Amino acid sequence: MLKLSSNNLESKKKIYIVSPPEQGIRLDIFLKNHNPQLTRSHLKKLIDQKKVKLNNKNPKAGAKLKVGDYIELLMHPPEPMTALPEPIPLNIVFEDEAVIVINKPPGLVVHPAAGNYSGTLVNGLLYHCQSLSGLGDSIRPGIVHRLDKNTSGVMVVAKTDYAHKQLSAQFKEHTIKRVYLAITVGVINEKRGTVSSLIGRHPKDRKKMSSRPLRGKLAVTHWEVMKQYRSFALLKISLETGRTHQIRVHLASIHHPVLGDPDYGGRKTLASLVKKEYPQLLPFIKRQLLHATTLGFIHPLTKKYVEFNVPPSEDFQSVIEKLENMS
Repeated sequence: MLKLSSNNLESKKKIYIVSPPEQGIRLDIFLKNHNPQLTRSHLKKLIDQKKVKLNNKNPKAGAKLKVGDYIELLMHPPEPMTALPEPIPLNIVFEDEAVIVINKPPGLVVHPAAGNYSGTLVNGLLYHCQSLSGLGDSIRPGIVHRLDKNTSGVMVVAKTDYAHKQLSAQFKEHTIKRVYLAITVGVINEKRGTVSSLIGRHPKDRKKMSSRPLRGKLAVTHWEVMKQYRSFALLKISLETGRTHQIRVHLASIHHPVLGDPDYGGRKTLASLVKKEYPQLLPFIKRQLLHATTLGFIHPLTKKYVEFNVPPSEDFQSVIEKLENMS
């Protein structure tokens, strides 16, 4: 897909030309793939309002696209959002004048975005301390790195601009220690290994990432089998880089997706292997079983290395217990 227009808040028109891999896609799905912040219903409304042109004509939402089709999308720039304080319970592992270290539960979104304007970690942090680093924008104050909504575990948030700069530099230089635990699908014959590939946006689904993108950045993931079960494995994973969905994409690329992952193959296991052979696991698998267990960094003020370790959440541990009893 070739995008011709600029993509900033001043622009009201987005122009696309359909590429060969996108042939046959419905118009509304095409627009959703390239505008994941918009819902399908909102895009259909824009189409019905004649704010979408297909080859200079008013199309239907289900129009099938052909290579070379010319699409115009007219949109008003979004209203600026500001995160507001909310009394959300937080599991604070450590806090001082520079940083807050949080054990994020599964299901908690890190910051407001389309579809999640409240009830996020940022809303809770603002209520707790009223002051976070202002280097991010108004809906991501203090956020130096993120965990997916349904990934649990340890995160650090900057309370001051100085701390934000120091931590961001460490993440950029890949000197932060990050260790995860994951329950994965299948029998892994090797004890340990490394996955190294480019990671970038999926060429057809813009909400997903891919280890075979048209363009991407190098990602390196090290894994080690902590325990092999009959049809699953408990892995310890360490990261050299921190790309979006890196662990989930890399494990799927070696055919051992994270159990319960709805985007990269782990959910299919629920409908086949788990449902047929391990039904007792079903009540405990509501998300991808991925947990950030260790985070280590140079403290912005003391300049000393600090490390924080948090155990897996209850649902993760419940699955481990069931697997132990079945092995």
